Amino acid sequence: MKAPDRAPSSFKLPAATGLVLLRHSGLELVRPLHLSGLEGSTVDPHQFLGLELNPRAAAIAELVLWIGYLQWHFRTRGGAPSDPILKAFRNVRGSFDAVLASELVLARDESGKPQTRLGSDGTPQPVTLHRNPRRPEWPAAEFIVGNPPFIGGKDLRARLGDAYTEALWAAHPHMNESADFVMFWWDRAAELLTRKGTMLRRFGFVTTNSISQVFQRRVMERHLKAKRPISLVTAIPDHPWTKATRDAAAVRIAMTVVEAGIKDGVLREVIQEGGLDTDQPAVELDERSGTINSDLTVGADVTTAITLLANEGLCSPGVKLHGAGFIVTPEKAADLGLGRRPGLERHIRQYRHGRDLTARPRGVMVIDLDGFSSDEVRARFPEVYQHLLTTVKPERDQNNEEYRRVNWWLFGRRNTLMRGFTASLPRYVVTVETMRHRLFQFLDASILPDNKLVAVGTDDAFHLGVLSSRIHVTWAMRAGGWLGIGNDSVYVKSRCFDPFPFPLATASQRDRIRRAAEALDAHRKERQVLHPGVSLTDAYNVLTKLRAGIRVTSLDEEDRAILDAALVLILRELHDDLDVAVADAYGWPANLTDDDMLARLVALNKARAADEVRGVVHWLRPGFQVPRLGTPAQGTGEQVEADLVVADGATGKPGFPADDMAQTAVVMGALMGAAGPLDATAIASGFRKARRLEERVGAVLAALARLGFVTTTDGGRSYALRRAA
Repeated sequence: MKAPDRAPSSFKLPAATGLVLLRHSGLELVRPLHLSGLEGSTVDPHQFLGLELNPRAAAIAELVLWIGYLQWHFRTRGGAPSDPILKAFRNVRGSFDAVLASELVLARDESGKPQTRLGSDGTPQPVTLHRNPRRPEWPAAEFIVGNPPFIGGKDLRARLGDAYTEALWAAHPHMNESADFVMFWWDRAAELLTRKGTMLRRFGFVTTNSISQVFQRRVMERHLKAKRPISLVTAIPDHPWTKATRDAAAVRIAMTVVEAGIKDGVLREVIQEGGLDTDQPAVELDERSGTINSDLTVGADVTTAITLLANEGLCSPGVKLHGAGFIVTPEKAADLGLGRRPGLERHIRQYRHGRDLTARPRGVMVIDLDGFSSDEVRARFPEVYQHLLTTVKPERDQNNEEYRRVNWWLFGRRNTLMRGFTASLPRYVVTVETMRHRLFQFLDASILPDNKLVAVGTDDAFHLGVLSSRIHVTWAMRAGGWLGIGNDSVYVKSRCFDPFPFPLATASQRDRIRRAAEALDAHRKERQVLHPGVSLTDAYNVLTKLRAGIRVTSLDEEDRAILDAALVLILRELHDDLDVAVADAYGWPANLTDDDMLARLVALNKARAADEVRGVVHWLRPGFQVPRLGTPAQGTGEQVEADLVVADGATGKPGFPADDMAQTAVVMGALMGAAGPLDATAIASGFRKARRLEERVGAVLAALARLGFVTTTDGGRSYALRRAA
């Protein structure tokens, strides 16, 4: 075909099809010729490559490509392009798994007999295994575009099966097992983009907006900060999935476009949307230019913040039951012996999950037998034992984890950290892990939190006030990411709490923040008691509208009723008072922009991390933390510089400190200053009597790994400082 006289800018797929053809495998490889200077060139479907798991979908995809091409040709050239009109290029490969290649074999028992398991229809099904799992080769292309399946990392086993999921992980050993399915495509495309001799120029994916969450960011950060880096050149972090079905109406998506090298990009953020269920949705975007961070932001990069020892050991998710039978009503608890069996009142406790806190509590209780053997439960609380035997054990018998199968009368996790930091407190702070508005409140220590609550081990209203302030909430909203289904913020302990630098407030500043926090907590709880039908979410929805400039007189009838029931105007004043008090404790203006505030927090985090390397730790709860993590000399939380090393006049090398905390500090300091991972030998070589120190340095590294401060990718031979994740 003779080349067109001008660039075929109108060549696109039919509107009903959209840009993404290959849905199940999620990969579309596109290799068009340059759309400028087309003399002597042709543009037709043979240049559009594709991989598709479903062979029928592959055939349809290739047909749709031809339809789009013919529409373009008739509009721009007139008439049919050639005879025959359709050519069988077969460039969309069907029955192709884009992320896993393997040989399927039947699993056999010791006698060689094929193994089976009952299928969903109750009939025996053969058990298959993936032999030699590996990443498949993708065809060479200039551009990669895809819309991979929206499967979260925690759902891989349930959606894809144990055998496939384990083979997938085996084929991608560098991927963290919590990564969403889409990140296996993202990771492979990023690798191809920087491979020597590659023809790939760009790639782009449509994903859920959970790509900005922690486990997905780890994948992106590895490539963004590699020796041969890549850059996000276009990103839309949070966009509605338009014309969605009723079941998927709350889906929010993200779009990322990537090139090799260090480049600035354009971040497009939705500022207004409407008509999402129509054929003409209206979505207005605002643009910002600059370096796009792995959390899909421009500006201060909170992903570079480092976990602070000062915050260690005080934050944890609540209890994870793994058995609905643990939850009982007060009436059922009475049947099981509550009030009749001595001591049972300490083991059937009040229980709360997110909706219990933001709306009306369900009034349920939970059976908590931590520390008991099954024989002790049967002897002391026989009714409870039989209840769990019938409602929990059958489910636990099918659990993949040995601990849960064997200890069927106990929760799925012991939660020793949370039990430790709440043990001596009358109350503690909680927030809902996933929620629209980031709120913190006190919860009585007699109440057990669900695993979807994040608990903070402090009863000091000063800490509640700082966490509830605009400064921390802005940090948490940026650092934690967003949930893929819906548009709610996620509070991730290791990203939101662990690296957050609290202010070094004076006694009077602390008292001022305490008073403001107590007033805020009391006000909300009082309104919930008086108006249980009005949730905190309702109240903060109205508060958000007021802060956006909507006048009280412009609120509709429903919002006005919420305003009056929750006393939202007073709620706003209480938050304003708290924000001013916390800003004053930092020594900052109360009217800083979000970007300025985040930049200061990132800088403060780095300064605190440097202090900790020198042995200066500003403990949040020194009486609890120091006996477990620190030394008595650091217990005050005051800024006292530790004498960490003693120089050796003969060699110029320092001696390795004798104090455990000082040893930890110098090892972390060595890792912080290193360009890459270090092993015990390399760190010890910086000190006098290096060979004798290797074992001790190795023990410090292993301890830091257990605490989560460092990470290893080679089985414990070398380590790198873990960025808070």
